[in-house]
Amino acid sequence: MELAKTFIYAKVTESEPNFFVETEKTKIISQRGGNVTLPCKFYGDQASDSASHKIRIKWTKLTSNVRKVVPVYVEMGHHKKSYGNYQGRVFLRKSTANDASLVINNIILEDYGKYKCEVIEGLEDDSAVVFLDLQGIVFPYSPPLGRYNLNFYEAQKACLAQDAIIASFDQLFNAWKSGMDWCNAGWLSDGSVHYPITNPRGPCGGKNTLPGIRNYGFLNKAKGRYDVFCFTSHFNGRFYYLIHPTKLTYDEAVQACLNDDAQIAKVGQIFAAWKFLGYDRCDAGWLADGSVRYPISKPRKRCSPNEAAVRFVGFPDKKDKLYGVYCFRSYE
Repeated sequence: MELAKTFIYAKVTESEPNFFVETEKTKIISQRGGNVTLPCKFYGDQASDSASHKIRIKWTKLTSNVRKVVPVYVEMGHHKKSYGNYQGRVFLRKSTANDASLVINNIILEDYGKYKCEVIEGLEDDSAVVFLDLQGIVFPYSPPLGRYNLNFYEAQKACLAQDAIIASFDQLFNAWKSGMDWCNAGWLSDGSVHYPITNPRGPCGGKNTLPGIRNYGFLNKAKGRYDVFCFTSHFNGRFYYLIHPTKLTYDEAVQACLNDDAQIAKVGQIFAAWKFLGYDRCDAGWLADGSVRYPISKPRKRCSPNEAAVRFVGFPDKKDKLYGVYCFRSYE
């Protein structure tokens, strides 16, 4: 006689987490000099005023190296600490007992990137990521020595010297979508080398290829020699062409700006003025790096007839008395 076999099935369901962190937005857009709040809230039994002294809130900035994070701000009860160039610029909003949102004041270019909000209470913890994007402009840059003369570390310094930072791949990609076409390869912030092509042609990857971002990959940061793509944003100051009775040598141009209570302008500043202010001037002028350029927002005969652009004359002999000068007066 066969024994009847009885099977009992139990329905297993996953319980909802009793502690979690979330952001109401995953991307926030701002600009240099602005103030921004990166949203973050936590939920659970711990999210009450009586338990707030036990909760540790930690904000970090993520990098292209998954093993490396940049500390930004930590708070637990009355203990608060900010780090690096965030000191004096960051604090928690705390509009409610469960609000861990981070306020960043006077945004700088280096603030661009992804931020992680982590909330810890005893054995419970959770985190969420917010991306801080900045309105800005990407521009290609090569030094006075000429094309393909910068290793990665020199490229970083070159951008900083021109009131900019080295651009990220996302920033270059957005510039390409807006029509950027440049046939010289340049470093990006993650150590890769790329160049954007909207008009495929023979010397730039081949004319039968598709438009896109050409990729050289990740190269030796110390030995590789390329140009660089820089990124800058709005500035707090006045950019202008100095009206002067004569043309100037480079040294005379530097002094003329100083005499006008200003400084000779940087490459990032002429691009920002062209992009955000629509600055238009058909006069070639010295800039701080020794280059001569002029910004055209309204193309016309003899002044960039085919496109709006910051026109590049070159790096002439600094003793040439052939050009005017662009100055910048900071309001900070």
